[in-house]
Amino acid sequence: MVTALQTKKDTISVIIIEDFKLTRVGLRCALNSNEDINVVAESENATEGLSLIERHNPDVVLMDLGLAGMNGIEATMKVREMNPDIKVIALTSHDREEEVISALSAGAMAYCLKDIDPSKLADVIRDVKNGVCWLDPVIARKVLDSFPKQETLGILHDKSSEEGRVPLTERECEVLKHLVEGKSNTEIAKELIVSVHTAKAHVCSILQKMCVNDRVQAAVKAVKEGLV
Repeated sequence: MVTALQTKKDTISVIIIEDFKLTRVGLRCALNSNEDINVVAESENATEGLSLIERHNPDVVLMDLGLAGMNGIEATMKVREMNPDIKVIALTSHDREEEVISALSAGAMAYCLKDIDPSKLADVIRDVKNGVCWLDPVIARKVLDSFPKQETLGILHDKSSEEGRVPLTERECEVLKHLVEGKSNTEIAKELIVSVHTAKAHVCSILQKMCVNDRVQAAVKAVKEGLV
């Protein structure tokens, strides 16, 4: 089933790919209650969803990972091939570590569990639209706990170089911990009682020192390296 919906102006356009109709309806109603978000189309499978994405060129795609036929991870990779500017949010009921890593590796900018509060999901869509990556805190903690800790905290070993050890400051380690927990710059600023500009500067410094392109890569690498 494919449903196309009327487009509003000056909003974040969203396409939902989800095989459970009741979930699609709930997501559409919840998201369309926000003046700045508009669900322009929805589909129950990846093949039809990709056609809708090509037609509507949305800002954000909500992608169920457990789709029949082509799964959400494969579909996410195809979306990124079609247009890397389209942001994909993985939406699933699963919190398995391997699925999280696969989704992020495929190009998803966020990983949300389906029990996420609708208002929080709207915030995630806004953040992702602006290039911010997001992990559900429950997911971040589970992934974090699955890796053994290293004795050295705050030192990143760059495996591409034998001399690739880059120190993070004590404050950057604090910021990195919050980043791994999926917090936005605004939330990090509030936690550390600093300005959003300062929090953003710390995040940029961390990304540069860790030699990664975005927050999700930093979070995954931090977990694997035992930095938090």
